[in-house]
Amino acid sequence: MASVLQKARRTLIGDKAFYRAVLAIIIPVIIQNSISNFVNLLDNLMVGALGDAQMSGVSIANQLVFVFNLAVFGGLAGPGIFGAQFYGAGDIGGLRNTFRIKLIESIFLLSLAAVAFLGFSRPLISLFLQGDGDPALAEQMLRQGHDYLMVILLGLPAFALTQCYAGTLREMGETRLPMLASVTAVITNAVFNYLLIFGRLGLPRLEVVGAALATVISRYVELAIVTVFTHRHHARFSFIEGAFRTLRVPGSLLRRVLRMGAPLLANEVLWSVGMSTLTAVYSMCGLTVVSALSITFTISNLFNSVYMSLGTAVSVMVGQALGAGDFKKARGDVWRLIAFGVASALSMGVLLILAAPLIPRAYTGVTPDVRREATRLLIVTACAMPLYSFAHCTYFTLRSGGKTIITFLFDCGYTWIISVPLALLMVKALHADVLVAFAAVESANIIKCVLGYFFVRSGRWIQNLTTVTGNA
Repeated sequence: MASVLQKARRTLIGDKAFYRAVLAIIIPVIIQNSISNFVNLLDNLMVGALGDAQMSGVSIANQLVFVFNLAVFGGLAGPGIFGAQFYGAGDIGGLRNTFRIKLIESIFLLSLAAVAFLGFSRPLISLFLQGDGDPALAEQMLRQGHDYLMVILLGLPAFALTQCYAGTLREMGETRLPMLASVTAVITNAVFNYLLIFGRLGLPRLEVVGAALATVISRYVELAIVTVFTHRHHARFSFIEGAFRTLRVPGSLLRRVLRMGAPLLANEVLWSVGMSTLTAVYSMCGLTVVSALSITFTISNLFNSVYMSLGTAVSVMVGQALGAGDFKKARGDVWRLIAFGVASALSMGVLLILAAPLIPRAYTGVTPDVRREATRLLIVTACAMPLYSFAHCTYFTLRSGGKTIITFLFDCGYTWIISVPLALLMVKALHADVLVAFAAVESANIIKCVLGYFFVRSGRWIQNLTTVTGNA
């Protein structure tokens, strides 16, 4: 028994050097995510003070923007996998070319988003307004969501370009600069939200349009900070030297990145569409569900910051170890990061359970039914957080090793084969209320954790991707 415990301790608990390395990576990310999510909570409260229609309209529009954001993350993940390994191998030319590929993919995704949102915004928003309720309220939600979305589109180019820079910096282990840029942006967003939503300091009262303008302004502030700092410190971030002289990259590298990255792009797009589909299914339980889910997601994200940051740690530490050919270190770090993530999620879940009855009370502009539903959904979310954390870390482990097909099946496949059909079964066939349906879908994540455990344990994700040169 003692030997088993000692083996478990060696496998799951790292030494001081390990935790120093982890904390050096994740603390800036935790600070960034925490401040960002806290400001999002403030934004949510400010929009919520306008009423249910405004809050639901903005929430639905953000569901659509969420699909674009995840498409960018997915599109840049492929070159990002190679970038972390190129940097681990000391190949700055390869890192530079992965940055160029990110720029090309961002231009492509921005073009698709412009066509989708400018041409089909109203039909897309209407998909979330199928539940029972006042038709006049549904029409108001549609109008508010459309007005918000048309303005928020102006900030999408800044978001995409910021991710190109920030992602490459993180692959080099530089997480502080993206954190500072993001923190500045979210503070800017909060200030302009207050000024433009409610019309303070002589500015016009723009309500949801003001909320969108504040987000757009903050996006460009973040972009300016990241780009100016990177170019001014080009000796430190040498990948940027000559990066814009051409967008041409070696054909062999481009093919490998696209072949490996395509499943990641498809995964993020289809997964985000799946999450939006789940929200649309839950909304069939009533129009008030949209507001309750918006409150739930905004508050829970604030408590998710710790374990969500572990994805960055897995990408950087495991990716660099694989690029350097230190497979033993990569395997050991994975299990310790997973254990750390689950423990942190368990702790934050307890805190969320304690806070769940209190925070929704701050939403004075919504009905008591919405606040009560949000409280119950938050408790379910808190109970499932250790499952989320385990699945999150295993996902990034598989991705770090370039096993993108398995990653696609593990993440997107699970969503569409298990989560969405289960939600439809609960809501449409069994006529369950939103709490029961939500609890059933979230508890089913244990299936994903079991699959993730066997995928990681198999070690098939362990490979060095830098054997193909990326110099240019």
